[in-house]
Amino acid sequence: MADTGWTRRDMLGSAALFAAVVGIPVAAVRMSEATETVSDRQRAMLRETAQIVIPATATPGAADVGADLFVLLALEHGLDGTRAPAAGSALPVTERRNVRRDGSFDYLAWLERRLDAGAHRDFLKTPPAQRLAVVAAMDAAAYADAGPDTWESPWRKLKSLILTGYYTSQDGASRELRYELVPGRLDADIPYKPGTPAWSSDWTAVEFS
Repeated sequence: MADTGWTRRDMLGSAALFAAVVGIPVAAVRMSEATETVSDRQRAMLRETAQIVIPATATPGAADVGADLFVLLALEHGLDGTRAPAAGSALPVTERRNVRRDGSFDYLAWLERRLDAGAHRDFLKTPPAQRLAVVAAMDAAAYADAGPDTWESPWRKLKSLILTGYYTSQDGASRELRYELVPGRLDADIPYKPGTPAWSSDWTAVEFS
């Protein structure tokens, strides 16, 4: 039987295809030959965090649909500017240990340290309620209005990628949102009911730098 496993070339090709399908400039997907080194612990923490951001309800949660795996691929290839040089002098001294040799920021190393610091212990060994509280506090701090010159928390990028990974999945796009195979018909003055899902075919709300 032929081997059906993916090679690195397949992975790189799929990233470029994904970019073309959803309208992301191919240049935004960095085809680097330097494979991202991610520990099993970092993978577990990202998966847990993704599931906290979008937990399972009547529909699967973010980690259930593989949004965390999307984030890993996105980070490896620099989606949304995640492989750009770190913010130089604006970068707090305490965060410089998360900068790679090439000057880019290591988002997963930052997340690992941030979650452990928030939990005051091993984040993965804390009860679910405490994990939720740690992520909620991190989220609140990241979006606090601290002025235009304030260093932007890496959590903003990570959360954005989790949401993108989820709402471009089959469950996120067709069950959490409404999906129309061939959109474009004009329906004027449609009554809106509170709780009505948005359309997954509307990409105007997604921005990539």
